[in-house]
Amino acid sequence: MRIQGITIPDNKRLVIALTEIYGIGPKRSADILAEVSVSEDEKAANLTDDQEKQIRELVEAFTIEGDLRREKAGNIQRLKDIGSYRGRRHAGSYPVRGQRTKTNQRTRKGNRRSTMGSGRKKLDKK
Repeated sequence: MRIQGITIPDNKRLVIALTEIYGIGPKRSADILAEVSVSEDEKAANLTDDQEKQIRELVEAFTIEGDLRREKAGNIQRLKDIGSYRGRRHAGSYPVRGQRTKTNQRTRKGNRRSTMGSGRKKLDKK
């Protein structure tokens, strides 16, 4: 089964397989399957054509994949353009949502560990 160019895996449970689509999480996936009256334990290979069509229509009603990525990137770019605090944090690759930065910012800034003496030459004793 394919939805907007994304292949849904046949060997996974359908509730998990739908989360392969960017913008569909476990909760939204479960809600879609409940609306179509399909078991969460069902595999994608076992669906009827009618059930596939219903699931495809419900999924495509949401903003997913490329449209969602563009929307998120546009929102971040808007924050940068207006020069807001959050925009400056995004631009500088700093944590945006109030996390501490003295330590524990390795996810945003990368592993920049350096010890006190590294990078310095030792003085020769005479």
